[in-house]
Amino acid sequence: MKIYHPFARSLVTVRSWPFFIDLGVAFCGLALFFCVLNTARYWMTTATPVIPISHSISALPMYAVYSVVRIGIAYLLSLVFAIAYGYTAVYNPRIEGWMVAVLDILQSIPVLSFLPPIVLAMVSLIPGRQLGIELAVIFLIFTGQVWNLAFSFYSSLKSIPKEMTEASRIYRYSPWQRFWQLEMPYAAIGLVWNSIVSVAGGWFALMLCEMFTMGDRNFQLPGLGSYMQSAAESGDITALFSGIGVVVLIVVATDQLVWRPLIVWSDKFKFEQVESADRATSPILELLRRSRLSLLPGQLWARIEEPVYRRLAHTRACQVVEPIDDDSSKRKGAVLFWALVVAIVIAGAWAVMQALVMLRTVSWADLRGLLAGALATFLRVNAALLISAVWTIPAGVAIGFNQRLARIVQPVAQVLASVPASAFYPVLLLGLMKIGGGLGIGSVALMLLGTQWYILFNVIAGAMSIPSDLKEVTRLYGFTRYQRWTRLILPGIFPYLITGMVTASGGAWNASVMAEYAHVKTGIIQTVGLGAEISSATDAGKFPIILLATILISLMVVTMNRLIWRRLYRLAETRYKLEG
Repeated sequence: MKIYHPFARSLVTVRSWPFFIDLGVAFCGLALFFCVLNTARYWMTTATPVIPISHSISALPMYAVYSVVRIGIAYLLSLVFAIAYGYTAVYNPRIEGWMVAVLDILQSIPVLSFLPPIVLAMVSLIPGRQLGIELAVIFLIFTGQVWNLAFSFYSSLKSIPKEMTEASRIYRYSPWQRFWQLEMPYAAIGLVWNSIVSVAGGWFALMLCEMFTMGDRNFQLPGLGSYMQSAAESGDITALFSGIGVVVLIVVATDQLVWRPLIVWSDKFKFEQVESADRATSPILELLRRSRLSLLPGQLWARIEEPVYRRLAHTRACQVVEPIDDDSSKRKGAVLFWALVVAIVIAGAWAVMQALVMLRTVSWADLRGLLAGALATFLRVNAALLISAVWTIPAGVAIGFNQRLARIVQPVAQVLASVPASAFYPVLLLGLMKIGGGLGIGSVALMLLGTQWYILFNVIAGAMSIPSDLKEVTRLYGFTRYQRWTRLILPGIFPYLITGMVTASGGAWNASVMAEYAHVKTGIIQTVGLGAEISSATDAGKFPIILLATILISLMVVTMNRLIWRRLYRLAETRYKLEG
């Protein structure tokens, strides 16, 4: 005799969920595998610098695969580099100042300045294969993604509370344990939010990297960037908006499948003593937690991690609490420092000699034009920076403090940040010309499209990282709005705000190459500025002009770094550092 329970059917359905979730995860893994396999086959074909771009909508899926693979590989390289660079800078005080200055210079140099040496080097290293050109494009996208991640990780390590660092020493953590159990968790929130804006920067760089001219050589690769740029130059509005629509779909899917789960996951690393009642949620993360396949990497990592920790526990570093001022570590650091100095001096001397030979061809007229352009672009960059800060600080705090608002606004902001602003430049330029604003002033508005998101996403990350117990204290003591901003909000977001301002400055310098110089259907529109000088020199193959413009940008960035940003970073790690 069979007995039917009223909840038996629902129980079977609930128990069958893990199977369907595992099936979905397996299908996603297979799709990713075949995308990478198909891309690898294309990369190993004979080198073809110029591939005809079809404006057919049926070509968009394959173009989307190529572009997503390029951005994904560039992002992974950026993440590894950012962590290694930030860690090295923090734990080597002798070279820390130099590394931060170099990072500030590199993130301010436009992508087009990296274009000639990277393309020529990669094509020479892998001759006869499409892989060489593809690697060059990936490295160019890398230069548009990596710098804000490096600044975020460096800033997070510098702002770790002192008592937590001392606790790791007292409990005899090895460097490996300290990295995975203290430093990476503390930096997780900033890395996740900067990853969003970093990938958005990759989409911005896509139109510059997939289709470009270098002297008498043209490069044109299949992808969404070249598709949109080709459509914009030919005036095919239907194809242009079709490409933008595909980018929006990819960004929305990435937000729901990747960034939203990572934001919810990273929320557990918030440094607080009272758990917040308002937590972010992600249906995708909940489904993945029920999947047995998604748990396998964590189980494998645990099996690898535990034996490593047991072996490290028997080392001298984990058995003896080393003093902070250890003479042996100082001597070792001094040897490494001087070895690095010698290597840098030798490399620098060779580079200076090569640069002097190349700059001998620059005329006084070219130099005067570059100096005037440097002043004009410098003023535009700082104007864009101030305008961006005016609205992004209050908006970012509001989003970071309100999870309901964040669930609505964050995907919209990510879509707006990820859609290549350069795709709208032809339309915006025509509008500016019709209203009579001119490109000189209008280029500031165009720079905002590539600048404001760095500040916004960093402010959101800073607001979300403020402990909930501190927020409760301000409510209990009846702080006014002015007191909350001056005593809690601004000090709490200050390290993140400085990181956002520094990276936004670099974003503005990068955006200048398209904001001050543009190809439209009627010809070329440009204004006075270093970005215009670099773009026109790239088209004409005038490498000495590109080099001198890059040197001028570096000098201005170093000056700003020493006078402003370094002092603000020092203030962030001393006065506005969260302590217990």
